[in-house]
Amino acid sequence: MSTVTEDRQDDVKRLLGMGRPPGDRRELMRKLVWIGVWLVFLSSPIEDLVAGRHTPRGTAAGWLGLVAFVGVYLSLLFRNMGRPYPRRLVAGLIAAMAALASVLCLTLGAAWLGLFCYVSVACGAALPVRAAYWGVPATGVLMLLVGLRTDMEEARNLILLVLLIGFAMIGVGQLIRTTIELRQARATVAQLAANEERLRLARDLHDLLGHSLSLITLKSELAGRMLPDHPDKAGRQVADIEQVSRQALIDVREAVTGYRRPRLSAELAGARVALTAAGVDAVLPEGPDLAGVPEEKESALAWALREAVTNVVRHSGARRCVVEVVRRQTLDGPRLELSVTDDGSGGSGNGPGNGLAGLGERLQKAGGTLEAGRVRHGFRLVARVPAAEAADVGSPA
Repeated sequence: MSTVTEDRQDDVKRLLGMGRPPGDRRELMRKLVWIGVWLVFLSSPIEDLVAGRHTPRGTAAGWLGLVAFVGVYLSLLFRNMGRPYPRRLVAGLIAAMAALASVLCLTLGAAWLGLFCYVSVACGAALPVRAAYWGVPATGVLMLLVGLRTDMEEARNLILLVLLIGFAMIGVGQLIRTTIELRQARATVAQLAANEERLRLARDLHDLLGHSLSLITLKSELAGRMLPDHPDKAGRQVADIEQVSRQALIDVREAVTGYRRPRLSAELAGARVALTAAGVDAVLPEGPDLAGVPEEKESALAWALREAVTNVVRHSGARRCVVEVVRRQTLDGPRLELSVTDDGSGGSGNGPGNGLAGLGERLQKAGGTLEAGRVRHGFRLVARVPAAEAADVGSPA
């Protein structure tokens, strides 16, 4: 499962993560485009400056004020994605934005009232939730007060937008925080599950080997005492030691084999997570009928599903993947069939890779077969294993 997990993490890192700083140039461009769309409200102030309605000093001061306002706004938003500013600094920067917007509106006219939209966005995105619930309405009230001295009708037209966009950013901020908490919780649960599995294996090995090793130690001491005077009895003790050690080795192998053997239900759940994280529309069975299927056969299908999903995520470039698990009655007896079909390219190689070759060998040992190849609109992998033990095939059951 480690290969699928690593590939899943690589694919998730390539996605545009909410609440995360840009990891590469592509993510940076996406975030810049997303933020740049909302700079449309700067069209009125820029048009006012370009129209030449103010004195040269007023125009220069307007450009400087606008650049400073936008710089503070972008700084708050970008830092909020990674390592946010301290709360006092955030409050001070938002207060500076509000003051600068008020001064620019009072000195240059009503065309600058749209700056209060950015103040509202900054309140919703950067302030804590309780403070944001007060900051957004306060921004609207401040804009109305400024509108009394500039253009009250324009301020009334913008008040609903200022409130809506501010509270919308509060909701987006809550969503980002919840997403981050879910990521952390999922990582914690995975770590706890791994620790629990290690403890389980440690308990199993202790239970298996504790008695055997104690018996081997005791018989070794007895053989050492008997060796000079009673070599025959010492030889019997050594034979017992050999028998106990062989049985302990068999028990350890069985325990480790059970620990490493995957189950089809667990692989289906992991496949759903991996395909969803890779942006692939996944259609998987909820509860396949595995009654009477030997554990060895189920494990072979689980390995097949893992390899197929790995290929879909890493190489195919598919947008949709359908997984089916069905029982079929054949001349050779009942068969359990796993099919994985995607609409991708099927990889870049000309022939089967090492993964499919090894998978074919694994299925052959389990008495199954493997078919893999291109279909009309993508790639399909089909794995079949006997649905019953060889002695049970053809029986009344």
